[in-house]
This record gives sequence, structure tokens and C-alpha cells, in this order.
Amino acid sequence: MRLFLAINLDPATRRDLVDATEPLRAMMPDASWTPEPKLHLTLRFLGEQPDDVASALAASMDGVSDRHRSFDMDLRHVGAFPNFRRARVVWMGVEPSARLELLHHDVEVACDALGLGVEGRPFRPHVTLARIRARQEESVMRSLARAGRGIDFERGVQVKSIDLMRSTLGHGGSTYERLHTSPLRGL
Repeated sequence: MRLFLAINLDPATRRDLVDATEPLRAMMPDASWTPEPKLHLTLRFLGEQPDDVASALAASMDGVSDRHRSFDMDLRHVGAFPNFRRARVVWMGVEPSARLELLHHDVEVACDALGLGVEGRPFRPHVTLARIRARQEESVMRSLARAGRGIDFERGVQVKSIDLMRSTLGHGGSTYERLHTSPLRGL
């Protein structure tokens, strides 16, 4: 099964995020926009894994979550990977946070202990808004960058859990299923 670990956003935040980024959606209707119910922050993408990995991962994430208190993270600023001139992914940024960095670090250590290795690239927390499959004209990308800078969205989101998610690929795109929730300790 195809797995990832996520911080899922509450419904009101997802709705407000879609509303705030509507100008971008209107500008690039052919981009692959993340449907509202699927907006989340990926802590770790694990890809295809044997079925028995899910239960070990759930238990391991319970151990990680027991060591962390719930906390707030701040969503703000639209950006793109690798940049707006050659954008492949458009995202809503997450402000740097020592608590989020530490949670991510502990998730990585736990994954490594399960034999899943450590992610090779730096952690750049974000919520993926869209994937751009085809190369776009430079003028379109400049307009998208200007529109992205004009999005005035700031939201504090309480991080309450680590969710183990399964992604199933299908003809209409992928579907997500929450397999396990590891709640962080209360405030």
C-alpha cells in the first residue's frame, strides 16, 4: 500500500484556503489542484510499502506523539517549487517552527528505526495547492507569481495528531484514507 504521514487540516481551514487561493485556480484551471478534502501537510511520504508496515508505523507514531504536546503552526505565503518561473508545485507555506521541526525529526528517526530510511532532502513544510504538469509560458508564470504574492492568507492551525494515511491511485486521481491517528499530548 502507498503510505504517508500527515498533519491534516481542519475543514474550516481547508475551506478558507481554497477560497483565498481562488484567483490562482482561476488563472491556471489546467493545473492539478488539490481537492479541498485532501489539503494537508506531509510529514513523510513513504511510497509503496508492504501491508505489515502500517501496523508497525502506527505503533511507532504513537510513541512519537506521546513525546510531543499539541502546538500551533502558522500557514502563510504562497510559493512554488522549484520557483515560480519553472513551477511544478504551488504551495502554501508554513512558518518555521522549532516544535514542527522537532516533530519531523522524531518522525524521521522513527521511520529510520523501522528500516524505512531517512528522507534525503531538507524538510520544507508546506501544503500543496497544485501540481503543474506541463511547461507554461513565462508570461503565465510571471502572472501566477504576482497573483501568489497578492494572496493575503494567514492562519494559525493547531497540530493535534500525526495521521497515517493510505493513498490509492485511480482513474479520477488518488483517494486518501486515514488508517491511524496518533494524538499529540494535550496542552
